[in-house]
Amino acid sequence: MNLSEIVKIVNGSYCTTLPVKDIQISGACGADLMSDVLATSQPESILLTGLNNPQTIRTAQMADIRAIIFVRGKYPSPDVVEVAEREQIPLISSPHGMFELCGRLFSAGLPSLEDKFSD
Repeated sequence: MNLSEIVKIVNGSYCTTLPVKDIQISGACGADLMSDVLATSQPESILLTGLNNPQTIRTAQMADIRAIIFVRGKYPSPDVVEVAEREQIPLISSPHGMFELCGRLFSAGLPSLEDKFSD
């Protein structure tokens, strides 16, 4: 699914000025614990999170996350935007909660890209 389509589905607004029209997203994952993102996310996904700090961007870069949606209307600070633009990771803010956004994206055909976590 194209990132521009996803932004419409989540009623999102761009927080970065990066070009996004050709970014393809293979699936999604939702988490606030960055250790969960590193342990369970698959490459080429979009991350839904309420955690809004530079570490989120660094984690996304390590996990090959293509874009980040901040839930519940959270908007990143200028230092977070700066790191995201340097790492070429688009940031989106959506007014909806994580549960609703996961449901919207799944219903629109975007699969989960979270691996099953085992102890």
